[in-house]
Amino acid sequence: MRQSSLNRTLIQAFGVFLGIGIAVWVLRGFGILTFIPGGVIGLLFLGAIAIGIISYVQRTWWRF
Repeated sequence: MRQSSLNRTLIQAFGVFLGIGIAVWVLRGFGILTFIPGGVIGLLFLGAIAIGIISYVQRTWWRF
């Protein structure tokens, strides 16, 4: 996979994880998704942060 397509995929994955995390967090706050534990929401945000860092590192440091 080329560098630009890999970075595009990582950025899309970052957006998906962040979007799902925010949506679940908001819906849980409204009392709609009360059965989802807070740890799952935390893992979604941690996954988004990790993918964002990997995307940044891939874009700036990995020059293959």
